[in-house]
Amino acid sequence: MTRSATKRRGRKTTRTLDDLDTVRVGIYVRRSTDDEHQPYSIQAQDNRLESYVDSQPDWRLVKRFHDDASGATTDRPGLQRALGAARAGLIDVLLVYRVDRFSRNLSDMVTLLDELEECGVVFRSATEPFDTATPMGRMLVQMLGMFAQFERATIIDRVINGMERKHANGKWKGGKRPFGYQVDKTTDTLVPDESETVIVRLIFDLYTRDRLGTRSIAKVLNDRGHRTTTGGRWSGHQVLRALNNRVYLGELSFRETTKTGTHPVLITTETWEKAQTILEARGESHAHRASSGSDYVLTGRLRCPKCGKPMIGTRATGRNKTYRYYTCWNLARYDATKCDAKRLNADAVDAAILDALADFYRTRHDLITDAITAQQAQHRATHADRRAELTTVHAQITNTDQAIERYLTAFENGTMDEDLVADRLTGLRARIKELRAHRDHLVADLDDGPTAPDPATLAEVADHIGDVIADGSHNHTKTLIEALIATVTITGPNTLKPVFRIPQPRADEVATAQPAETAPKETVRTMTTSVGRAGLEPAAKGL
Repeated sequence: MTRSATKRRGRKTTRTLDDLDTVRVGIYVRRSTDDEHQPYSIQAQDNRLESYVDSQPDWRLVKRFHDDASGATTDRPGLQRALGAARAGLIDVLLVYRVDRFSRNLSDMVTLLDELEECGVVFRSATEPFDTATPMGRMLVQMLGMFAQFERATIIDRVINGMERKHANGKWKGGKRPFGYQVDKTTDTLVPDESETVIVRLIFDLYTRDRLGTRSIAKVLNDRGHRTTTGGRWSGHQVLRALNNRVYLGELSFRETTKTGTHPVLITTETWEKAQTILEARGESHAHRASSGSDYVLTGRLRCPKCGKPMIGTRATGRNKTYRYYTCWNLARYDATKCDAKRLNADAVDAAILDALADFYRTRHDLITDAITAQQAQHRATHADRRAELTTVHAQITNTDQAIERYLTAFENGTMDEDLVADRLTGLRARIKELRAHRDHLVADLDDGPTAPDPATLAEVADHIGDVIADGSHNHTKTLIEALIATVTITGPNTLKPVFRIPQPRADEVATAQPAETAPKETVRTMTTSVGRAGLEPAAKGL
């Protein structure tokens, strides 16, 4: 059987379907991704196209191609199979129910028709009268494609406008509901789902109170029989999405616009902020998310020295044990062609960093003093403008006090009306109240400079670190790392350089032996840790 059009030695000869004894037909059907607005199901299109083929003399159905995808692009498996059959000479006609089933993009339509023409395959629609074997038919099909593209663009505009209107009114714009809520169909608002609300709060409690990692939380949920909105098992990624989802604060966001107070909150602001602090410390926030298991205590603090990507926790199972490593994200996600940085023994790295931390607080008080002194000098230099502002505020307070005194004197001397004095004094007293509040804020800010912990406090911190290393749980160790280690830099194949935080007392208390409960400022000093053949061994080198 010859094809209706062939290419021989760069020249194309054209035949019509009438030249063929039997016309081999492939039918292409597509269901829109928006099933609610798509009346043409795949089965309905199949049935009607079969009837059309049966009504045509000498036509024989030889291939079927189905897609359940948007017509906005040509990246559809069924369509690509249809084009492949056309190139292989397996069909003479590609039949669709309507042109918009084939494509809703005019430029894609023209390209596809040209490709079919090059293959000698005729394109036909069962409901629209044209024949692409003729110039008039090709023009008509392009016009239909243009209208299909216009219709699609119009639908998109309508949908987006509807979503914007709903969002502006604080309503749910549509789409998959967030876990923990149901959508009230009468008001289009989110209402708490009591059975899921408990799980949302459990996720935040396990993360902020028990300091579990996202994968560990997912395991807890799965072990307890909890499932996601789709009925599937929880993963660390899904837990992370919940921890970063501001919908639980009663907020809805769409196109960089946020509406607050649109629905009941599930998480208190205090719990949310605590979770965000931990997410940031672990490198799991939206700002710089890193993948890791919960048992890798330096997650978010190690960066690959070659490509700069986070070092994440990975495992390798041997014959008798499981080995833990810190591996470059590129290497773990792809392969050595992306990054060939060597992975680090996680057990050795964790132990060395903890030993260096304990040694730093126990023996290197001179470095801590130097760091605090440097930070104090920097604090004084950067707060010169604040001190000048404080001087100005003091002068304004004095001037306002004097003005009040003048008005009172004028009233007592009978030279000013009582109502005028009352109105003026009310404004001046409000002004002086604002000035004094601003003065107190500036004073507190200037007084809140770095202070050197006393030797007893440093000894308590060192003892606490030693206790955690010797007998602490994994969560205790992770909390300690988050409180006292800012970053760890890989400076060479055998060298790590941790940057330690020096805890500062709060406004009304001194630093305690529980550094995880303090609010440490990032007054930091570095210390080098060397790597030996048997693993990492800390070396107290000077800076």
